[in-house]
Amino acid sequence: MSLPPAIAVTGLTKRYDQVLAVDAIDFTVERGATFGLLGGNGAGKTTTIAMLLALLIPTAGSIRVLGHDMARDRFAALARMNFSSPYIALPGRLTVRENLRVYAHLYTVPAMEARIDALARDLDLGALLDRPAGQLSAGQKTRVALAKALINRPDVLLLDEPTASLDPDTGDWVRSWLERYRAESGCTILLASHNMAEVERLCDHVLMLKQGRIVDRGSPAALLERYGRADLEEVFLDIARDRRAAEASA
Repeated sequence: MSLPPAIAVTGLTKRYDQVLAVDAIDFTVERGATFGLLGGNGAGKTTTIAMLLALLIPTAGSIRVLGHDMARDRFAALARMNFSSPYIALPGRLTVRENLRVYAHLYTVPAMEARIDALARDLDLGALLDRPAGQLSAGQKTRVALAKALINRPDVLLLDEPTASLDPDTGDWVRSWLERYRAESGCTILLASHNMAEVERLCDHVLMLKQGRIVDRGSPAALLERYGRADLEEVFLDIARDRRAAEASA
């Protein structure tokens, strides 16, 4: 008997008064895949992630994560999920170790101290564990945020701009680490990013959003062929600026 998809979204809609933030979108993420959620500012990416995490209640539609209906059985799924974003700061006065302990308690992680020590080794955090989180650099905060997101060994990992504001060397380190982690753990990753080179490198499938609607989808290679472009950034600009429509009408 085959397992259900990691994520299955049908008719997902979110409306704020007169603003339609997400407009009846459908997508499926297979287990073990890295799935890219792309679009400009205001496209609906963050709103979609918030609904996947049950932080927002959809206006319409359904979400199933690891076979669990998020409207009825979300806690069973949330225990096997986690989330990371550089835009969400951990309490600055707590040390890195104290922050990780808080999340380990929330997820009832067994052998908590051993798990924290293992993540510190994997993510090179040993020298930071007793430092207040508010005193870390951007790259250090990103690694700590990843440690927080992995504390419960999630089956589904949601990442919102995981390498934003990082220098190229640190960004490459994070991407390499994510590639290795997915290969070793079989974790499913949903990635929202504005870094198109990152998306080309990491993602098996890409969903393009614009004004809350799906405007295209496919593997990075398929999208490059469809648009006749050399890189995904040019595809993104074609969609964002309606360049193909403008060329067709010229």
